[in-house]
This record gives sequence, C-alpha cells and structure tokens, in this order.
Amino acid sequence: MDRRSFIKKAGVAGTVGAAALATPAIAQDKKTLTIVSTWPRDFPGLGLSAQRLAARITELSEGRLTTEYFAAGERVGAFDVFDEVASGNSQAYIAADYYWVGKHPGFAYFTAVPFGMTSPEWNAWIKFKGGQALWDELSAEFGLKALACGGTGTQMGGWFNKEINSADDLKGLKMRIPGLGGTVMSKLGVSTVSLPGGQIYENLVSGAIEATEWVGPYNDFFMKFYEAAKFYYTAGMHEPGGGLAFGMNKSWWEGLSDWEKAIVEAACNEEHAAQHEEASANNGEYLGKLINDHGVQLRSFDDDTWDAFGEAAAEVFAETRDHSPLAAKINDDFQAKLREIGAFRKQAEIGFSNQRNRVLGL
Repeated sequence: MDRRSFIKKAGVAGTVGAAALATPAIAQDKKTLTIVSTWPRDFPGLGLSAQRLAARITELSEGRLTTEYFAAGERVGAFDVFDEVASGNSQAYIAADYYWVGKHPGFAYFTAVPFGMTSPEWNAWIKFKGGQALWDELSAEFGLKALACGGTGTQMGGWFNKEINSADDLKGLKMRIPGLGGTVMSKLGVSTVSLPGGQIYENLVSGAIEATEWVGPYNDFFMKFYEAAKFYYTAGMHEPGGGLAFGMNKSWWEGLSDWEKAIVEAACNEEHAAQHEEASANNGEYLGKLINDHGVQLRSFDDDTWDAFGEAAAEVFAETRDHSPLAAKINDDFQAKLREIGAFRKQAEIGFSNQRNRVLGL
C-alpha cells in the first residue's frame, strides 16, 4: 500500500471512528414525546408556533425524539394540560404558565404580570439574571420542568363593546382576562373569567362576556372578535411581554441524555425567538386590515385609567407576596431585575425609539 492510499483510508476510518465516539447518545433507543397544548390546531400565531416546535424537536433529533402533538381538546381540555403532564400521562405541554395562578401565583411571573417586563427584558431575566432558576424551583414543586418556547411581545389592551373613558366605565364589565392582570381588573369592578382561546369568540358573540384580551392584531384578526366588539385598545398593562412555556414532566426530563436535553433546549430557543419575530413582522399589517377592512376603532386608555391600573396592581403584588415565601421571593427578584434592566432600556432602546418616532412622524 502506498503512502497516499494509506492516508486516505486512515482518514476515512478516523472519520467513522470519530462519528461513532461522538454520538453514543444518538444510538440509544428512540423516545416518544407526547405534547398537549392550550391552543387550537392550525391557529395562526400561537397554534402554528406550537406545532412548529413539536415538529422541530423530531427534526433536530433525526427522529430519535418523536413527538405526538395534540391541540386543545384533542387529548385533554386546554386547561387540563398542567395536570396531564404533572401526572406523567403526557410528557410536555405548551401553554402560558399564568393559567396556573390558582395553583401558585408565582406562575404569573413566567408569562407576564401587570406593569412587568417586555419580551426583551423578560428574556434577559430568564436567561441571564436568575429567572430560570426561580422558574425551576417553582415548577419542581409540581413535578415539572419548564423552558421558554414563545413570546408575543407587548399585547393589546383588549376588545370592548363600548368605549372606556375612565376607570368607572370598567365597573360591572364582564371580561375574559386571566392571570394577575385579571386580578387587577377585578379590583376595578370587572367581572373576570378565564377562558381558553377556542371559547372566547362564542362567548363574546353571545354576550356572555362584553370584552376580552387576547394577544395582538396578527393573532386577533383570525379570531374575528371585530364581529362583536369594535373598540380595540392599544397596549395594555396586563401583558407587556407574554412568554410561553414548554412544561415537561420533571422525571421524564431528568431521564433524558445530555444530547436529548440539548435538542429540546435548542428547539425551544429557536421557536421562542421565531414566535416573537413573526408577531412583530405581522402585527402592523393586520392592524391595518382590522381598521380599514372591518371598521375597528383604535382607542387608548387615558392616564387616569392607567393610574387606577397601577394602584390596583400594587395591591395585587402585595397580596401575591403574602401567599408564600416562594411567591415573595419570585416577586421581589422580578421587580428588582425589572428596575435594573428597564432603567437602562429607557436610556437606550426606548430613548432612541421615542426620538426616531418623533422625527419620522410615527
């Protein structure tokens, strides 16, 4: 054998050997990951994002983590996914964790809270300022492990069948609004309910509710809320940056190899960014369609109403702290990091965008 042939064959053998050594986890038995969701199937925005994530886990793992995805109502009800996964009947859910404030109010901070963090601020807290560790501590109490898997950006104030000219106009209103934002509204006299997305339209049309919050123009357009409520309010206090959760059964998660965990984390990180970017790309276009094609009237809450929201929110945070030492720990860390991160963003991104919008006339 000449030297050139020997080097060529040795190189091939070395490559094969390296591949065999580098992928021991890949050679293990395939696993099935059953995912249940709170979102309707094929629903633009939230629903499609969840389906993309499920498909991406299978794709990235080359089929070694095979996902079975069930939209709301296909395996369990939308609000039953928490117990379904905590029990181990399914391995993961995709949802907004503030749906579980009845189990522990700390879950609200891992979606959104009134006057809280925007999506970039929340991402910074979760990834680099201790938020994930607190999320892990809370989730572990229920046998779960959660990862961020989506973000809506700042949400709209909601759909109303009448104008809201003061906080007094909220009294007696029947509104779908979950989480601590719903608790704030309750303190202002609103009769609040927490409905899954697939049930909002029918309740709004029937008059069972008179107002609802959902997400933003891109998601809301397809819900056809404009058929029952024409007043659409700009940025709300309740969800400045909704973050979504890929909540897994903790025992199942801990049974994964490091390689398998890395696959799940990579898919979640990818979709977490993609959902926010998709909403940002489409909200302006769909707001125009709502106004120009369907006669939606855009409104903003006045300063006095915002002040009333703020006073009620302060009460809600105090009550949340009183729930338990862990609730107080989560709230206090969140509020401290919000002020640290937000103070700089006021000088940079917000300072710039305010001046840019002034100069461009936006």
